[in-house]
Amino acid sequence: MARPEQVLLLEPQHELKFRGPFSDVVTTTLKLSNPTDRNVCFKVKTTAPRRYCVRPNSGIIDAGTSIHVSVMLQPFDYDPNEKSKHKFMVQSLLAPPDMTDMEGVWKEAKPDELMDSKMRCVFELPAENEKTHDMESTTNKMMSSSGLLKSESSTLSMKSMSSTLDDGEVKKIMEECKRLQMEAQRLREENKQIREDDGLRMRKSNVMSSQHSSSVAMVKEEGLSARTVALIVLFFVVGVIVGKLVL
Repeated sequence: MARPEQVLLLEPQHELKFRGPFSDVVTTTLKLSNPTDRNVCFKVKTTAPRRYCVRPNSGIIDAGTSIHVSVMLQPFDYDPNEKSKHKFMVQSLLAPPDMTDMEGVWKEAKPDELMDSKMRCVFELPAENEKTHDMESTTNKMMSSSGLLKSESSTLSMKSMSSTLDDGEVKKIMEECKRLQMEAQRLREENKQIREDDGLRMRKSNVMSSQHSSSVAMVKEEGLSARTVALIVLFFVVGVIVGKLVL
């Protein structure tokens, strides 16, 4: 027995297109509209459930409304021979007026009450020039983002540095500062002691130099005094002799 015609309106009707590259998740949207005056139950099924994430994959569409279903293709290595294996089916069922259990309605549904629409998947790879353009635009975005991050990091470097230090590191830095202060104080004291020692040695040297000079002067004075006395005695003796000769 032939199944009834699908009451839901699908956009797109026959194909779900996914545009590569497929190194990341690729999402396409399926719109399901209910033009009838009754609520409609629906399910979205695929022949490759591990390759796709469908949200929502089932539910109820109220009369005269529509919903959008997101079909997300997971990253994979593209194989041209595999695209014909991926297919989708939208299955629908008129909801009974007093429905309380949707799963129970699906289990009890008769084959002539089920409606379905089959769709195939189409994988599109961008042309080489489009790839180049996309790569350039992506590179430019990455470079601009990198420049922005650098500028932000330069303005926030001190804040981030202080925020990343934990209590242990702060304690270590404080101890190191204290140790350096003590080392500087010790060096100042040593320098002061050295200056005092140098001053003491200079004073001792000056005292010794002055004593030596005094001794030399005294020796010189003594030498002069002895010569003077000898000359006086000599002159006295000569004078006595000359006086005797004259008399």
